[in-house]
Amino acid sequence: MAKLTLEQKLAILSDAAKYDASCASSGSTKRDSRGGKSLGSNECSGICHAYAPDGRCISLLKILMTNFCIYDCTYCINRASSNVARARFSVDEVVKLTIEFYRRNYIEGLFLSSGIIRSPDATMSDMVQIARKLRKEENFRGYIHLKTIPDAAPELIEEAGLLADRLSINVEMPTDAAVRQHAPEKSPEQIRRAMADVRLRKEAAKDRTHTGRRPPRFAPAGQSTQMIIGADDATDSTVLGQSTRLYSSYKLKRVYYSAFSPIPDASAKLPLISPPLQREHRLYQADWLLRFYGFDLEEITGHRKDGNLDLDIDPKLAWALAHRGLFPLDVNTASRDLLLRIPGFGTKTVGRILSTRRHRTLRYEDLARMGASMKKAQPFITALGWTPRGLLDSDTLRARFTPPPQQMSLF
Repeated sequence: MAKLTLEQKLAILSDAAKYDASCASSGSTKRDSRGGKSLGSNECSGICHAYAPDGRCISLLKILMTNFCIYDCTYCINRASSNVARARFSVDEVVKLTIEFYRRNYIEGLFLSSGIIRSPDATMSDMVQIARKLRKEENFRGYIHLKTIPDAAPELIEEAGLLADRLSINVEMPTDAAVRQHAPEKSPEQIRRAMADVRLRKEAAKDRTHTGRRPPRFAPAGQSTQMIIGADDATDSTVLGQSTRLYSSYKLKRVYYSAFSPIPDASAKLPLISPPLQREHRLYQADWLLRFYGFDLEEITGHRKDGNLDLDIDPKLAWALAHRGLFPLDVNTASRDLLLRIPGFGTKTVGRILSTRRHRTLRYEDLARMGASMKKAQPFITALGWTPRGLLDSDTLRARFTPPPQQMSLF
């Protein structure tokens, strides 16, 4: 096998990392290097396709340490039996790339994942060594997100949490049965034990000692996970039910949904086509409703017999159309909980409504200036100078929000 250059390795391993969606970084602790003895900075509002409070777009170096893997998960392009170009970074190469990319102002952090080489402990040890060199030798203060390996020794995961801002452990699939079918080398029970251990260590890091000192921070940006959607027959209700349990049991920052993408030489167990990307989008919208808008799972998925979300309209609008008897709501008197259920109203808009209506009565025009999507909200609200009249009871109300039919291509 010909020896690859660093640039060739980067091309292979950055492309291989594109299938990992769980690389946002909101919630980390703000750090900078103004003291002159360290390198890099970390804005607390996020890295990787996000924006800092001052408007800067923040990005990170997102790579695999290697795409060699001893596991043979059917859905993974880097599985042991896959016929793909392979590459592997050394510890020093990842450190060098991160520092050089930062100095060129390309990145402000690192997202590092890896295939399993030799053993989970050996792989995790190399990833921890990368983070240790960045922090201790290079004094790198930027954001680090490590994709941890649940089968690795607990002491390795503990050190990873002391060095990295965020840890993530993938649950892989929506159900244990699907994991056992498609990733037989992985144990759903071990994955959950590792996630529980991260939660306990993070909570323990908040407690002061008897002298009042705080222990070292452990994964200050928390932990996240990712599950593949569409590789099995799990419904959206099953997927969101699993997410709800993960949020409550392990205090996750995020659950990421990754639409299954067909891969070369795929197993006969897998579908031949990928699910609509709109399904992934609807799951994120429903996830947001569960976490920030006071909805429960049954409200979001219970009005459809198949347990799946409506692909044509967003979940909040679908709920509102199924519960028209609760509307219209008067924006000048409705409670916060009810305002959050109005299509087109986000949490910031509702906050502005509650703040403003203490001083004056709100008009229709005020809502648009507050950021509400009035095209969606019109049928469901009343305000000074506005009433939907018979719009809410119209048989064509749903059609106002669904995309127009398109002529399908024959080729």
